[in-house]
Amino acid sequence: MNPLDLTVRDTPNGPVVEVIGELDYDTAEALRDLLQTLPLERGQRLVLELARMEFCDSSGISALIAARNHAQSAGADIALAAVPANTLRVLRVVGLDQVFALHPDTESAIGA
Repeated sequence: MNPLDLTVRDTPNGPVVEVIGELDYDTAEALRDLLQTLPLERGQRLVLELARMEFCDSSGISALIAARNHAQSAGADIALAAVPANTLRVLRVVGLDQVFALHPDTESAIGA
């Protein structure tokens, strides 16, 4: 099992959180906790960069939804960037591809 590593960088449009490793039952709480520390302002965009996310289970999907809720409560937007194919399939099956803005890379997610 690969641990979860979360890195945050600020951009003029809002924070980018890179999710590296496995987002699952054992690690999803770390993302939820990090979200509570991220200051978001109305009109900003929270970007979750998922290119190096190796695995995501239902707890991970729930943490992504928590990120969306956090952004919405601040009046901010959220985008998922570079979603791995296996996670993208799950998002499509459960209809979350209609809820999240999906981008092929972080740069397009930041600038959109």
